[in-house]
Amino acid sequence: MGEENNFGEDRKNKAKTRGEIIRHSWSSLANDQTLSLKEKLEKLLALAREAKVRKSHPDDEKNEDWFEIEPGKTKISGFKIFENSFSLDCHYGQVKIGQGLKIEGKILALLSRDENFKTLDLSSALFLDLETTGLSGGVGVIPFLIGFGYFGEKSFEIRQFFLGEPAEEEAMIEEVSRFLHSAAFDSIVSFNGKGFDLPILETRFTLYRLPFPLADLPHLDFIFAARQLWKHKHESCRLSNLAQQILRAPRWEDIPSSEVPLRYFSYLRSGHFSFIEPVLEHNQQDILSLLGIIIAAADLINSCAYEEEIDSSDLIGLARILEAAGEIESSFKLLEKALEQGVPETLAFNLKKKLAWHWKRNRQWARAVALWQEMAPAGKLFCFRELAMYYEHCCHDYERAKQLAEEGLSLARGISRTYELDFLRRLKRLEMKIQKRKLFE
Repeated sequence: MGEENNFGEDRKNKAKTRGEIIRHSWSSLANDQTLSLKEKLEKLLALAREAKVRKSHPDDEKNEDWFEIEPGKTKISGFKIFENSFSLDCHYGQVKIGQGLKIEGKILALLSRDENFKTLDLSSALFLDLETTGLSGGVGVIPFLIGFGYFGEKSFEIRQFFLGEPAEEEAMIEEVSRFLHSAAFDSIVSFNGKGFDLPILETRFTLYRLPFPLADLPHLDFIFAARQLWKHKHESCRLSNLAQQILRAPRWEDIPSSEVPLRYFSYLRSGHFSFIEPVLEHNQQDILSLLGIIIAAADLINSCAYEEEIDSSDLIGLARILEAAGEIESSFKLLEKALEQGVPETLAFNLKKKLAWHWKRNRQWARAVALWQEMAPAGKLFCFRELAMYYEHCCHDYERAKQLAEEGLSLARGISRTYELDFLRRLKRLEMKIQKRKLFE
């Protein structure tokens, strides 16, 4: 018993020593104005490694996760795993978490533009979100908080791996590896994970010579579908903003992402875990928000399939999703329906221009001409050009084509040199065609 008590005291003293090393090292680095925050953290990490800090092992029952640096300053030794469970009947904003299990593979395939999702659902998906020491990628960026979300038998689980000491990153990544290998995940779900989270995590695995089990899994990076669905409708497509606007989820007191690295550096410098608690909550909210807006997107697609009444802005978003998936005809039908319901003037013009181009490409001239004629009174130069081309090449009505080219030229003078030259060349050619026709009459 005495040996165990001595071991515990020895561990506690070493922990205090580690804390003092990190705290004093940071104090000296903090005053160096020539270094960036990332460079300061890299130097701090190097100092900790030079001190030969012993790894903490998650299976060691004698390992104390918490220790006191100074009264009121609680710090984590090594790394710690936080776990939370949410009932499937629990609501996040306006959606029920369990609805995620009802999303069909064909909808996930549509949102991800990956046919592999047709045979999958979210029951075997891994939701991923990292909090890092920088908002750009690179080897120097450390993921100090790795958040995972996944469905259990009766709940949605969130597991967070938090790096209390930078020198213990290898031990934490090894534990993350054990977790990923022990679970049968068939896909990844993220928000900007393809460009940020996944490359950073893979870099850390490579750094410690570990195989990366997520590399070849189908990946639904929802940021792309979210922008297609809601960019024209909401001022910001940031995850937290979409959660507030679409789900009515309470994220108004959430910390901004730009503040996360600063909070971690403050935690390393001071030892106050209170700096990190909002970051843990922020990470958890991001995972729940991601699940929630995917559920909302799936509900929107289902509403369209059952021909329910849908807001014109949502029809436009769905049309963009369908167009990206190659379902062109269905996409343009939704755009027409949105125009019939009414949309803001600027957006209506862009939709009409897009539709006219589609009808022209498919040689449905009557529909294309109707839209060009509708937009022409607003002084849109391309309408006069398209109409002049139509009457010249399709109808061989050179007089009408000339009239439209002259109107276009009048509008283009002093506004667009490109259109001005185009109409001048067109008028010259039309005049020659008119004269030639008169010779044979």
